[in-house]
Amino acid sequence: MNPGLTSRCVKTALTLSTALLCSVGAAQTVRAVLHSDLKVMDPLVSTAYIVRTHGLMVWDQLVARDAEGRVQPQMADRWEISADGLTYTFVLREGLQWHDGSPVTSEDCIASIQRFLKRDASGMRMAGFVKDYEAVDSKTFRIHLNEPYGLVLETLSKPSLSPMLIMPKAVAATAPSEPIKPEQVIGSGPFIFKRDEWKPGEQVVYVKNPNYRPRSEAASGLAGGKVVHVDRVEWRAISDGQTALAALTQGEVDMVELVASELVPLARQEDGIVVAPTWKQVYFFRPNWVHPPFDNPKVRQAAMVALSQEQMLKGMVGDPQYFKVCRSAFACNSPVASAEGMEGMVAGDAKRARSLLEEAGYDGTPIVIPHPTDVSVIANLGPLAKQQLERAGFKVQLAPSDWQSMTMRLRKKDKPSEGGWSAYMSSLDQNDAQNPIDRGHFNTNCKTSFLGWPCDDEMERLRDAYSRASDPADRARLAIDIQKRNAEIVAVVPLGEYFALGARAKSLEYEFDPPLTVFWGLKKN
Repeated sequence: MNPGLTSRCVKTALTLSTALLCSVGAAQTVRAVLHSDLKVMDPLVSTAYIVRTHGLMVWDQLVARDAEGRVQPQMADRWEISADGLTYTFVLREGLQWHDGSPVTSEDCIASIQRFLKRDASGMRMAGFVKDYEAVDSKTFRIHLNEPYGLVLETLSKPSLSPMLIMPKAVAATAPSEPIKPEQVIGSGPFIFKRDEWKPGEQVVYVKNPNYRPRSEAASGLAGGKVVHVDRVEWRAISDGQTALAALTQGEVDMVELVASELVPLARQEDGIVVAPTWKQVYFFRPNWVHPPFDNPKVRQAAMVALSQEQMLKGMVGDPQYFKVCRSAFACNSPVASAEGMEGMVAGDAKRARSLLEEAGYDGTPIVIPHPTDVSVIANLGPLAKQQLERAGFKVQLAPSDWQSMTMRLRKKDKPSEGGWSAYMSSLDQNDAQNPIDRGHFNTNCKTSFLGWPCDDEMERLRDAYSRASDPADRARLAIDIQKRNAEIVAVVPLGEYFALGARAKSLEYEFDPPLTVFWGLKKN
């Protein structure tokens, strides 16, 4: 028995995870540096990707999406939809239990869904269709609708930006506006959060859930069997990229989730390190509809015409094997992806953009673009866009800041000259750009739209029709209509896709291609 392991077993026996590390032989530990430190425990309250990754470690989903975007059973063994489309019946699979040993019940699922539908944007849209819930027995429950809603399964399988996770009823009773406390992080997922070892700013620790029963299917996307091969996962908080890479090369950690582009050549020189895509993202440009000049749709169209996906991607990513020109307003791996309606857009046509500005009567009002300097994967977006927009006749002012300061500025509706902004650019996980409901940029509801505050009744009519459609062909047609409408009103400008690079020791190997950073299906040789 490993002496350090024995010591941990004694300590662990007094906590929730009683015998997690107390097997004969050395515990297999993976130490990883993720893109951010974990400060919030509740993925419904925070949409930060680090909180999502934490949530998927400890909680599980009722249903989940596979690599093709299809909804598959996860905690559910099966489901049935009534002929009239008004009743969804879910049956839980055998052997589900919480980390404290108590069984997962229908009431836990109902409480979790109710909390999610009160907070998440996709959930709130579905909430208006829900009549009531029925716990048939401990393993079976029903959702009754007032009228058919085509996105029930898609909403319940939401993979990112607040995934729909099943929690114990007592935990799900927490008000949606109140974050779950560390002591409430009790799930049924493949890992157990070690609250007693959590040190904010230093480390987050998870251990294998010995009672977790993975599905029999192969892992695919976030669906299938979440088979855990390691005993312990430690997230180390190292904010400096060069320091993190040095820790990897020296064997102090096994994985660095994101490697800055300028450090990739150094990582590739190391024989014991594998450099590979970890994040699959879409870049975007988001105009602010509240203030000039982007209160004018012609000016917004001019920006969409002036910007060039290919030039942005070459400038940001460089290596073409790690980016993809994709004029679809939805991720190119989405079932509704299409380039229809985007002809001549985001192709860097400065002459046409200048003509649109003349038609709009653009008076030279400067565009103020907040520009984060401390996030390598988006740091050059501002300078690249400035060059392209100015070539078309825009006046552009970059407002450099750190990312946290920028996110606070984006919440302000002040005039750009008084601390507000005209447009911003960032990236979004492909999982969050699969359809016009998941992708919040297409929310043009005058009361609930956010960060850019677009307001368009026709777009909302199309989104409502999409949410009611159950036929994939109807959804694809409506998605094209929504994309065409976006080309007219410009709620968001798609700037192509890129694959952010991470690095890991060659001793680590995935059994499948995960859509984001997960720690199941990961072997340490």
